[in-house]
Order: sequence, then structure tokens, then C-alpha cells
Amino acid sequence: MKRNTDIVTLGGKAVTLLGKMVQTGHTAKNFTALGSDLKPVNLSDFRGQVRIISSVPSVDTDVCAQQTRRFNLEASKLDQVKIVTISCDLPFALKRFCAAEGIDNIVTLSDQKDRDFGIKYGLLIEEFGILARAVVVVDKDDMVRYVEVVDEISEYPDYDKALEAARKLV
Repeated sequence: MKRNTDIVTLGGKAVTLLGKMVQTGHTAKNFTALGSDLKPVNLSDFRGQVRIISSVPSVDTDVCAQQTRRFNLEASKLDQVKIVTISCDLPFALKRFCAAEGIDNIVTLSDQKDRDFGIKYGLLIEEFGILARAVVVVDKDDMVRYVEVVDEISEYPDYDKALEAARKLV
């Protein structure tokens, strides 16, 4: 797990993350979230591919929108990597955002219904019911190979390190 501290903050105030924190070297836990068509999607649906999971609080914020745009751009350059952006936004909001922004190279998922991803990956913020900002890279064999949980939720993840980790697995 890559964090400068053991505390994640939002606006400088510590928040509580629920669940067991995802860790490098562990098997990625399968989770179910909703696609923009309201159908369940599992991490295992992408088994056999390198996956970048980009966790964001809400695509309706500037930093999250930029993170989603950046990974969408990078996805067009990564043939053998599946990029999944997940948030607790409603599936309808994710669909609207992707249509408005031309986001078509990544998969967007909503963890709003069951919070399955948030709990299993230790990224659900108890105080607000949203996800912490994080990037998780999973290899073709479902092993977690890279984790960054951003200390201050309003800051960007280290895109280059996450992309480098994914490229090494292809």
C-alpha cells in the first residue's frame, strides 16, 4: 500500500475508511458493481487482462473528472490493459458524464448500490458514503501489483507510476 501516512484526509480533515485495505501482493478480491446499463459487472469479467482500477469520489468534481479523462486518454495507448473507473455516483450520472466528455476507452462502474468494491478494498469513506481516491493495478492472474491511496482526496494520483506498473505486466 502506498500512502505517505496512515491517514486519508478530505479538505485536511481525517476520514474513516471502511473495510480491509487492498494490499500489493494479495489476490484481488472479486467485486460486483453496476454498469451504465444497470447490469452487474464483476472484476472477474476482465480476468486474463491487466487491469487498472481508478477509484474516485465523484466524476462531478474537477479532480475526479480529470483523473477519468486522463485514464481514458491513456487507455487508447494500452492495448492489453483494461481501465475501470469506479465511484459511488449513480450509473446514470456516469453515463451522462461519459457522453458529455467523450469517455469511451474505459469502463465506468457504480459502487452506489452495494458498496461491494469500497468495503472489499478498504476505500469506502464512512462519513460520506463515497470512495477514496486510489489506483489499483491487478495482473492477469488476479494479483494486486500496485496500490496508491491518495493521502488528500483533493489531490491527483501518480499516473506515471500506475501506468508504468501496468505496462510492466503486459
